[in-house]
Amino acid sequence: MGARKTREQIVIVADRLFYEHGFEATSFADIAGEVGLSRGNFYYHFKTKDEILDAVIAQRLAHTRAMLEAWEQASTSPRDRIRSFVQILITNRTKIVAHGCPVGTLCNELAKLEHAAKDDAVRLFTLLRAWLSRQFVALGREADADALALHLLMRSQGVAALATAFGDDAFVRREVADMEAWLHAQCPADRPPETCRPA
Repeated sequence: MGARKTREQIVIVADRLFYEHGFEATSFADIAGEVGLSRGNFYYHFKTKDEILDAVIAQRLAHTRAMLEAWEQASTSPRDRIRSFVQILITNRTKIVAHGCPVGTLCNELAKLEHAAKDDAVRLFTLLRAWLSRQFVALGREADADALALHLLMRSQGVAALATAFGDDAFVRREVADMEAWLHAQCPADRPPETCRPA
């Protein structure tokens, strides 16, 4: 395996371990062991765990941007694009029930640690917030687009937290259905976006 591929594999493994066990609880040895590298070879690629964290956050940002771009290309309907975001809870429900939301758990842990990278991790939420806000603008809700985006982010995080706490798959499905009903109420499908204004 070449150096670039090895580095990529380290980041992939570290991302999973940070998500499943937490950043602080994951050691260099844990990551090196899963990748199959000696400590010496491992240090060739990353000198500190913080360097790995930076690479993990950068990778998550890149993957999130790619996901949002794919949703943009898949549909011209802002409502359908927002539904794609809501449906993440269904698509990833097994992991969410086991470990929570990967964005929320990382942001919470780094905030508690007062880690220097906490603001970098929040960029993941900022990216989602800005994208959702643009979709609500396209739905004709320009005046309150950011508030609606934050509301949806808040609900998705709440669902993820309680799903983890209670291990309840049916709860996730009920809440997603309720979020989709809420989305429809913001601008019913039979109304053109330009007529959808806050009450």
